Amino acid sequence: MKFLEELKARGLVNQITDEEGLEKHLNENRVSLYCGFDPTADSLHIGHLLPVIMLKRFQEAGHQPIALVGGGTGMIGDPSGRNEERQLNEASVVEHYSNSLKNQLANFLDFEDEKKGAIAVNNLDWLKEMSVIELLRDVGKHFSVNYMLAKDSVESRIENGISFTEFSYMLLQSLDFYKLNQEQNCTLQIGGSDQWGNITAGLEFIRRKSEEGEEAKAFGLTIPLITKADGSKFGKTAGGAIWLDPEKTSPYEFYQFWLNADDRDVIKFLKYFTFLSLDDIKELEGEVQARPEERAAQKRLAEEMTKLVHGEEALNQAIKISNALFKGDIKALNKSDIEAGFKDVPSYALEEEEKGLVDLLVEANISSSKRQAREDIKNGAIYINGEREQDASYVLDHKDKLDDAFTVIRRGKKKYFLIRH
Repeated sequence: MKFLEELKARGLVNQITDEEGLEKHLNENRVSLYCGFDPTADSLHIGHLLPVIMLKRFQEAGHQPIALVGGGTGMIGDPSGRNEERQLNEASVVEHYSNSLKNQLANFLDFEDEKKGAIAVNNLDWLKEMSVIELLRDVGKHFSVNYMLAKDSVESRIENGISFTEFSYMLLQSLDFYKLNQEQNCTLQIGGSDQWGNITAGLEFIRRKSEEGEEAKAFGLTIPLITKADGSKFGKTAGGAIWLDPEKTSPYEFYQFWLNADDRDVIKFLKYFTFLSLDDIKELEGEVQARPEERAAQKRLAEEMTKLVHGEEALNQAIKISNALFKGDIKALNKSDIEAGFKDVPSYALEEEEKGLVDLLVEANISSSKRQAREDIKNGAIYINGEREQDASYVLDHKDKLDDAFTVIRRGKKKYFLIRH
């Protein structure tokens, strides 16, 4: 199966400007392609993951990806896919974000190989040198206002209002494509489906800037918008976005996100995000249909994604934590595991060396009153480090400390609380 055919078989192609031309171009050449990432935070999140993985797929197929960090466009703000104006960040903040994103991208793309290596660029390098006059004369004159207003990214914002700043974003992204086309022989831009207007504007700019009679060889490809079967937004949980930075979203939380994929979504996600063969995914699809309760596809998805983003060691820790919590074997966890697995549960700092269980349950807001605490204990709803405790006179002391640092209390089936010593 040829490369573009596989992308389509995985459902990764939404729109192509010239499918026949691009297929021929990819089959006959080592193609340089780019995708842009505006630095709106100091980490990528899984909403960025599909374009990053697409660049990785192209690199593994022998092509050259260019990862563009928008240090310049990030100062402006892309109106695509948004209902309101972005908050503008200070230059120093955008610079910090840009450096962070560049470092993260190196976890996925090989920038070291001299012949096959990916390229990292920052569009601030050329945008900061451009004067307003140059922008208007050399770029702006090639775009009619009617042409720009017809683009979805702009048209959808007209009713609620769009500033000239965001309106001009299309010019800057078009200039990026032209610059990379001229200096890096970049002939393909990829992006999310919301980038179609910006991508086609860039292609039009390249065509207009080409010498008269010279055919401009450049293409655009967009990736589908990721939707979940239950209607909820992909990549969002009750705790917020799922980040690629382990300090923001722990590998355990990351693993759990994929493990909890809906049966209706898991095969699509395997095709989109993993490098498993389509034959292997077909087998997992059969497992979902025959034995959905075993969640074999979800486990494989969680393993592949956690290993890809965080590495083998982090994956092993995530599996260890998951197994311990599933079996109630809290004592099998060390301090590092507990910090990762119970990052977002309510916690309470206990200063005394010994503490009566009833008093602790009330002070830590685990039970609403001493009477409720005694009832919870009597009814078997209280677990200390995974073991049920039904003695209301029980006193916590050094024997209940895990790694001399924590005690994990569970109330009912799923409500965990972390006692810090």
